[in-house]
Amino acid sequence: MDDKPTRLVNPEPQKDDRFDLALRPRTLTDLIGQERVKENLAILIAAARQRGDPLDHVLFYGPPGLGKTTLAHVLANEMNVNIKVTSGPAIERPGDLAAILTNLRAGDILFIDEVHRLGRAVEEVLYPAMEDYALDIVIGKGPSARSIRLKLPRFTVIGATTRMALLTAPLRSRFGAVYHLDFYEIEAMRKIVIRACKTLNIHSDEEGVDEIAQRGRGTPRVALRLLRRVRDFAQVRADGTISRSSARDALNLLNVDLMGLDELDRRVLVTVIEKYRGGPVGLSTIAASISEEPDTIMDVVEPYLLQLGYLERTSHGRVATELAYEHLGIALPADGQQKLF
Repeated sequence: MDDKPTRLVNPEPQKDDRFDLALRPRTLTDLIGQERVKENLAILIAAARQRGDPLDHVLFYGPPGLGKTTLAHVLANEMNVNIKVTSGPAIERPGDLAAILTNLRAGDILFIDEVHRLGRAVEEVLYPAMEDYALDIVIGKGPSARSIRLKLPRFTVIGATTRMALLTAPLRSRFGAVYHLDFYEIEAMRKIVIRACKTLNIHSDEEGVDEIAQRGRGTPRVALRLLRRVRDFAQVRADGTISRSSARDALNLLNVDLMGLDELDRRVLVTVIEKYRGGPVGLSTIAASISEEPDTIMDVVEPYLLQLGYLERTSHGRVATELAYEHLGIALPADGQQKLF
């Protein structure tokens, strides 16, 4: 029997999720948190409107669940243009991208999720499209082959990635505006949960909201998923109102602790501490020890543990910090030394 824990954080965003769509902000004014990014985007939008131009190409990067897809839809709404959504893995051949590009209209936004997973051949088609608004097509084969260039309407590419380092330099340089999304502050998380409760007509008190916001990992997507589960718990085992006690009981049942760590987060920390004496230990070794994919640990688990200061990345591998020992209630090594290199 497979005893691997089920995570509440999914590195692959769920599409057509009616719950998420109902809560998705439509304008920058509706958007909560990410104040610096919002201010920069407001300037970008105002300038483009004044010139009558489409937006410059935009790249959002950061951990999953922080609103990269939401921001792309907000920009489309603010500019009053159409948005076409695709992802890097879905565009397998240059012809796939060519078909998408030739169907764009002036000012349209093409949102490419996981843009770092575009193939090199596909990227070669995207370069002139982004830079010169042109599509180069080769007709024929061998000595008789010839290249023709089709003009494209001026459009905007919005890319989203959780792995900025995997984005090729030529592609990265073609984005005129690059923004990093960081984890949300607790107050912003509270406002997001309150807004969701009002939108979905969920009865909750302030303490219940605080409990969900505190354990939401600074990630709106996670907090909203937790809200769904707490709502179910309150409906079945309480009076239907999300209070501190019902929220705490529901989240404890889900193995989500006071800092928002779930079972997989704790397994990673315990593995580093107990199997490898606190580290340093390589990512692949950790993944093999707990039967998980290295990408899952790197993209989903590590960012939040690094944010909390429970894990350190060193040239020799991952190291558990003193804070991690304290959180898990594990005694420090006898010498009390952290092996940071």
